[in-house]
Amino acid sequence: MFDLLRFAAPVALASLGETVGQKSGVLNIGIEGTMLFGAFVAMMTTRATGNPWLGLLCGTLAGIIVGLIQSLFLLELAADQVVVGTAINLAAMGITGALFRQTFGASGQLLSIPTLPRFAGGLDAVILFMVLSVLVLSWLVFRSKWGLALRACGEYPAAVEASGFRVNSIRRTAMLIGAAYAGLAGAYLSVGVTASFQENMTSGRGFIAIAMVTFGRFKPVWAFVASLVIGFAEILQFQLQARGIQAPPQVMLALPYLLALAVLVFVGQGAKSPQALGVPLRKERG
Repeated sequence: MFDLLRFAAPVALASLGETVGQKSGVLNIGIEGTMLFGAFVAMMTTRATGNPWLGLLCGTLAGIIVGLIQSLFLLELAADQVVVGTAINLAAMGITGALFRQTFGASGQLLSIPTLPRFAGGLDAVILFMVLSVLVLSWLVFRSKWGLALRACGEYPAAVEASGFRVNSIRRTAMLIGAAYAGLAGAYLSVGVTASFQENMTSGRGFIAIAMVTFGRFKPVWAFVASLVIGFAEILQFQLQARGIQAPPQVMLALPYLLALAVLVFVGQGAKSPQALGVPLRKERG
């Protein structure tokens, strides 16, 4: 059970944060890049200090910094959300890849760093935080006054502005929550799951997280449940390889992503996204 939670955690954490962001009307295509920055910074910090907790913290902060930069383009400049997110992903791949090769060379995949301490048969603090986040974020989005304004920003932003609230301020907060979770997701992938780092190690998990938000009907609880399915697919991939199941290695590696695609196609149909999702707020200038 704990192995399932650990393998699901990177996608689950990212999808939980993205659920908050999308409820505000912001689509963060750059989750993949944010996770990659978080993973790289966490690895470098842990390697330099020998402290995986500090690595997690710095990886999360890296995600927040990326979120702040992204919010400048998306909210202040009303840039296209897909274009900006794609730029974040490409920048993350290029920057982390170049720094990784410059520091560790071609043999960097053999890198090993201290991992998080575990207790109770494999449980760790991040897993506990993730499970608690499901409850906290569900309350925040659907039960709090701020959550009501958040959901209104994703549906009728003009009405929210007319009511005296600042849509971009609420969206910025939601974006930073999502960025922090994405940074933590990447940091946990390198420090808590693999205890290592390699180029482009997120391998599409950020895009899977976006799909899990849709499958989860934009609710933290169901996004988390969907992420558990992906975690199960990752475990199954390793188990099949360990048992010598004869299949092309590419099929084994693609198993979690094929499952995510199937879940999105067959289960995610009919999911109603916020009406203003992906639409920037453009204020008329007098």
